[in-house]
Amino acid sequence: MERLETINFYLLDKAIRTYRMYSQKKLKENGYKITVDQWLIIKVLLENPGISQQDIAEKVFKDNASVTRIIDLLVKSKYLHRKVNPKDRRTSILTVTSEGEDIIEKVQNLVLQNRRVAQTGLTIEELENLNATLKKIIKNCQPTA
Repeated sequence: MERLETINFYLLDKAIRTYRMYSQKKLKENGYKITVDQWLIIKVLLENPGISQQDIAEKVFKDNASVTRIIDLLVKSKYLHRKVNPKDRRTSILTVTSEGEDIIEKVQNLVLQNRRVAQTGLTIEELENLNATLKKIIKNCQPTA
């Protein structure tokens, strides 16, 4: 029977989780009161204005309930503004506030620094190969239409 340490997907998951824990630790050490998941949601909203909450959940790989809780915290922190959609009262229109834009801008250098640390010792070719491999895996696992 194969050992966990030899299974690519186990190692991939471990790498992602380790990186997220490292990133969260660095955010806290630098005095930022934002989580990696909150950062991701603000980033998705900045890159996709008007996106639905369900689409946000898909982009950040979270269930709708988790995204709702994170959005509630972001509204409470004044990083997001939420108003009822006049066309469909069951949905909200989410916009990033100036405070939300400001925190993303402040955290950006730390995010880049975290990536540099995580990628230390990797060549451009290795990173390109990794990206190509991950894209193939994603394609292989997506449902066919």
